[in-house]
Amino acid sequence: MVTEKAQHKVYRDLNLQIIFAITLMAVLGVSSISPAFTSVSQRFNISETSVGLLITVFTLPGVFLTPVFGVLADRWGRKKVLVPSLFLFAIAGGACAFAPNFNILLLFRFFQGIGAASLGSLNQTLIGDIYTGKERAAAMGYNASVLSIGTASYPVLGGALAMFGWYYPFLLPLLAIPIALIVIFKLNNPEPKNTQNLGKYLITAAKYINNRKVYALFTAATVTFIILYGAYITYFPFIIASFGGSPFITGMVMFSMSITTALTSSQLGNLIRRFSAPKLLKTAFLIYAVALFMVPFANDILFLLIPTFIFGIGHGINLPSNQTILASLAPMEYRAAFMSLNGMVLRLGQTLGPLVMGLMFTLGGITSIFFAGCVLAIFVMFLLSRLLK
Repeated sequence: MVTEKAQHKVYRDLNLQIIFAITLMAVLGVSSISPAFTSVSQRFNISETSVGLLITVFTLPGVFLTPVFGVLADRWGRKKVLVPSLFLFAIAGGACAFAPNFNILLLFRFFQGIGAASLGSLNQTLIGDIYTGKERAAAMGYNASVLSIGTASYPVLGGALAMFGWYYPFLLPLLAIPIALIVIFKLNNPEPKNTQNLGKYLITAAKYINNRKVYALFTAATVTFIILYGAYITYFPFIIASFGGSPFITGMVMFSMSITTALTSSQLGNLIRRFSAPKLLKTAFLIYAVALFMVPFANDILFLLIPTFIFGIGHGINLPSNQTILASLAPMEYRAAFMSLNGMVLRLGQTLGPLVMGLMFTLGGITSIFFAGCVLAIFVMFLLSRLLK
């Protein structure tokens, strides 16, 4: 465990640096290859609609397997699930670069998705296992910061590599091989000692999950990604375009949100010394509401930078605070199951976001999307105020 004196230097801990590497692999699978989609479409002579299957077949295994891997990580240990996942992610992902046709490419992506299914939840599980109290909050904040930087940087890296050939971005997952070896020999983490049979384990885990605080956190996570993927990622670019913004300008504006999120998340350790994690989480949704309410009143692109900046602050507080509280509610023997269910909830929000906000667009136009997001954020703020006492 990291000592109280070393709290402000938690990012220097080798264990956390290894977790950072796992996090960077967890967000690599989509954002790094999306700039190559045009080249892939031309190489295999497929439509723009068909190339989107590269995302679908990659994310689909995680919907079903993430909770399974969470249970296995509680039963067998973190490394016994994490290391094979990293190797599968690397080998199947790297094999994509040598796919002779599109169907084989989809097959490799499917197996890569199986490898990726556990990465986004086990990294948070490991932070919950290794760190406690304020150190845990600081570590979650730094990890969220790394995630945001990776998410913002990979499209640039993938686009640069795609200039040399469609297959070069697909070689990036090979980096997971040395990371897996480092996990084996260098990661110093406690492992759960679960001697219960599977039936008793599932019953006990369900009792811990059947908690109003857990439900509140899952609801908050779902609404977060409905807002993020529905209002911000899907429809915010249309607002920018309405003021004559080019795709490059759109990308830069959205990149600024990721950087703001990263900077804010990195300060969670300092914030948690002054405010409780539940209070920070409620504040994050108030910040969301303010940012979303401002968007329809924008009269130029420069004005849009203000709600973008505000939204980034809220997002940087929200994610690590939610994860910190959830990890603290879960005993080690059941923590992977908790965090994997949270991963499923996030995917649910990603799926529902464009659908919910698309319905709002049909009913009231694009401004109604951001007002609806504002209302959702305020609803979650009041829900958390009641259930996270």
